[in-house]
Amino acid sequence: MPTNKHKRKAVAKNKTRTLTSTKTSGVISSYPKVFIYIGLFFVAVGIYFMAFESQSNAMFGLAMLLLVSGTAIAIYANFTVSKLRK
Repeated sequence: MPTNKHKRKAVAKNKTRTLTSTKTSGVISSYPKVFIYIGLFFVAVGIYFMAFESQSNAMFGLAMLLLVSGTAIAIYANFTVSKLRK
């Protein structure tokens, strides 16, 4: 049996933590619904460029950039809206 047994001290823990409402400073976090519409607009313009204007490589690249950035903006803004509702 070891002689140097370390025992942990029992600590009373507060199990119910309240969330502190901190003001976010990001633009997307401040106006999430606007950025959802902006992201969807980028996706729509990207699909339009992909379908009708993609004869050159530059327009195809622009369409891909618009699709990716619009999707990312819309998803991030959607997560921000769900955090604000809680």
